[in-house]
Amino acid sequence: MQLQGQTWTTLTAAPRGHNPEAEYPTVMAQIRTAAGKVVHLTSAHSSADVRIFHKECKTLADAGYEVVLIAGQDGGAICHNVRIDILPAAIGRGQRMTRSVARIFNRALRERADLYHFHDPELIPVGLCLKMAGHRVVYDVHEDVPKQIMSKSWIRPQLRSGVSGTVAAIERLGERCFDGLVAATPSIACRFRPDRTVIVQNFPILEEFNIHREPPPYHSRPALLAYVGGLEEIRGVREMLEAMALLPADLKARLQLAGTFASPAFEASCRAMPGWRQTDHLGWQTRPEVVALLGRARAGLVLLRPIPNYVEAQPVKLFEYMAAGLPVVASDFPLWRRIVEGAGCGILVDPTDPRAIADALTWLLTHPDEASAMGARGRAAVMTTYNWNTEAKKLLAFYARILSQKR
Repeated sequence: MQLQGQTWTTLTAAPRGHNPEAEYPTVMAQIRTAAGKVVHLTSAHSSADVRIFHKECKTLADAGYEVVLIAGQDGGAICHNVRIDILPAAIGRGQRMTRSVARIFNRALRERADLYHFHDPELIPVGLCLKMAGHRVVYDVHEDVPKQIMSKSWIRPQLRSGVSGTVAAIERLGERCFDGLVAATPSIACRFRPDRTVIVQNFPILEEFNIHREPPPYHSRPALLAYVGGLEEIRGVREMLEAMALLPADLKARLQLAGTFASPAFEASCRAMPGWRQTDHLGWQTRPEVVALLGRARAGLVLLRPIPNYVEAQPVKLFEYMAAGLPVVASDFPLWRRIVEGAGCGILVDPTDPRAIADALTWLLTHPDEASAMGARGRAAVMTTYNWNTEAKKLLAFYARILSQKR
């Protein structure tokens, strides 16, 4: 971030008694405005998280808010008039859910914000404590957590139902106490009171994908197939690799995986599969690198398995593929069918069937005119409907309503 010749880089873990307003008075004075001060809190996400930082925090800063992001995970550089306060990294899930949560609460109290906006269910106790201290609090519900718990491998199967019910009860308590909830999808919003909830969907930022400029010519691209996201079994990575081994050799297709593996054991099992010979693991990619990858690919894959939390999810990668002008090969879920068939932008398959995935990819690679037209239709749908500009307006109106109410 550049302010009158000053450069402000990412803040590292601050010592006890850290006071950013005293330490950076000039910068703080420049970004404090009449719109008010808001603090976003996350223990589970990176400070460079796309929804939290690049969409919500930047939108609020552009609207004149003083924005602080307190994050329990490391991330990218600070910019865009958002002050990022990064806590010491937690060692393991247990420490993250205990020590990091306590640190986030203590750091949040010192900010004395007009509104606190938190993003993880493990921070519900923090939100309740902030509310009891007289502050305005918003809970951003990224996932249908009770459904998500039912497929968590780190929770014993016999305990999942009880844990899911407990989390649902805690969320209902929060609903009654918090000033509002931000739901990432319509299906999540259905679980909460409509008069307390706004739907702010995780659609692409138009400017990030140069949406008003033509993408690189489709026919000149190599036979690259892109997947962006977490690399784990329930996200269909194994089926993608099996499909790659079934593609005709003369297509010379390669799968490019942009993301990190859920575990070393799963990575090792994937590397041992025949389809790995046609695969490039790019690792975690920055936002510009993701845009560049999609700009040189011929199709985007989003093949989440049909577990309860995924069937009604709206994965951002689906809309980012569309924004980049890529035809998609996607899981045949009812919600996704309405999106993909409605836009005419791809092929739907059974995500557990590698042969069906391979057939869809083969068709796209051997029918470039039709594939290019699919990509263009998906890009047009993002320009008119599935974009962050429309969602940002809803977020700002929601903030204005909450901040206008007396405490």
